[in-house]
Amino acid sequence: MFLHHSPFWLKAFFPGFIWRIPAKEKVIYLTFDDGPIPDITEQVLELLAQYNAKATFFSIGANVQKHPDIYEKVKNGRHSIGNHTFNHMNGWKTEDAVYLENIRQCTEQLNLETMLFRPPYGRIRKSQSRVVLQDKQIIMWDVLSGDFSPQITPEICLKKSLQHTRPGSIVLFHDSIKASKNMLYTLPRYLEHFSEQGYHFLALPM
Repeated sequence: MFLHHSPFWLKAFFPGFIWRIPAKEKVIYLTFDDGPIPDITEQVLELLAQYNAKATFFSIGANVQKHPDIYEKVKNGRHSIGNHTFNHMNGWKTEDAVYLENIRQCTEQLNLETMLFRPPYGRIRKSQSRVVLQDKQIIMWDVLSGDFSPQITPEICLKKSLQHTRPGSIVLFHDSIKASKNMLYTLPRYLEHFSEQGYHFLALPM
């Protein structure tokens, strides 16, 4: 069970995290977690290019190591890159030293300067976040597409994503095998809908 939008009380509990970029302009910040993955990430890049859309990819270090060519395509598309740990670590279940070392390993693999970090599953201990926030921004989301869930249909994924988006929203999709059915149905329709409404899709500044 999950919420398609981040409630106020959750944001208030983690005030140092970034959940949304307040905006009066019609802008949306699309984010993609867990890549790069062959074919799937490349399809995402093609769809984004069709709408002149920029996005932020929170990449897993191990996947960057396996698929450096796809990672280069993401960078060449002038999208932003964020750290998503090297092994998709759950902060709640991982000792602080191990978790922080995994972030460092991902930073090394990404081989670029980025302030952006997203904890896998959104799960990070306060003791971990205190250290991470010393040199990074912790980027969460205010719209969770739910593309990863086998409990929802592609149609529901699209409906909920459209319903909860507002100017400045940070929207979470996954360029992963698990999420691909829902995501690849939702993304082109989402891009078309908000493009017709006059929205622009921006990458988060690194």
